[in-house]
Amino acid sequence: MMAQAPPTHSLEPQVVREARKRGGGVSGPPVYVEQAQQRTLPCRAGDIPVRVFVPAQVRGVYLHFHGGGWVLGSADGQDPRLWDLATAAEVAVISVEYRLAPEHPYPAGPDDCEAAAAWLVEHVQSEFGTDRIAVGGESAGAHLAANTLLRMRDRHGYTGFAAANLVFGVYDLGRTPSQETSEDAVVIPRPTMEWFYDHYCPDASMRRDPDLSPMYADLTGLPPARFSVGTLDPLLDDSILMAKRWTHAGNEAELRLYPGGFHGFISWPGLKLGEQANLDTIEFIRSVMGAR
Repeated sequence: MMAQAPPTHSLEPQVVREARKRGGGVSGPPVYVEQAQQRTLPCRAGDIPVRVFVPAQVRGVYLHFHGGGWVLGSADGQDPRLWDLATAAEVAVISVEYRLAPEHPYPAGPDDCEAAAAWLVEHVQSEFGTDRIAVGGESAGAHLAANTLLRMRDRHGYTGFAAANLVFGVYDLGRTPSQETSEDAVVIPRPTMEWFYDHYCPDASMRRDPDLSPMYADLTGLPPARFSVGTLDPLLDDSILMAKRWTHAGNEAELRLYPGGFHGFISWPGLKLGEQANLDTIEFIRSVMGAR
């Protein structure tokens, strides 16, 4: 199926988005769960839409940022996986509908994620009866999660997050070695990565700024993090190197490598490796939230 479809980087973003809504992606059309709530966070810079999943027992809150290269994806694009996480880990999940490039290039997306995090820190106790917050995401969402941690530390003086769950993230927009050699990679070959970068940050000279590439940021004072990535992912080096930098900065980090895993493997239907990775994520979030 993927071989017959035109490569993502040959299409306009809106064409790719519409095709995915019709089921043209590897996961098929989006599946929505009735337990999901559409809400709007009244942030200082404007309202931010979010998708919220609240289980019967809430031990903490997981602030989630979806993937899609800052160009594709949506907060309602992974309902079953987020509802499974909410119920199994006993966490309320808030998935942020941040603005997408190229209509809204950098820094719009990170600004929305920062604003959502700032709102949650202020209201988490009154809204959910807990003060434990973990952040995380997949691919560009993991990048935004790391960026949000840094902005909350530097701009708001907040370092109280319980953990970070960073799944096959991109942390160096200047390209790590595994990105450089990914010309024929599955899912995100190098031309597709460049397509994402060009839409998100057209000025290539900016891409190693720490606010764009958290690999180059001061990483001190950050929470325990779990980095997970497949060994066939062009972003393999991003996770390996970022995990090392995380620990060198004095933080706790766990690196989980999934042999044979390609980019996005957790979303492929029926893939046992992806199912195991999702179970591992649930166990990690349960552990940091104190669930038994």
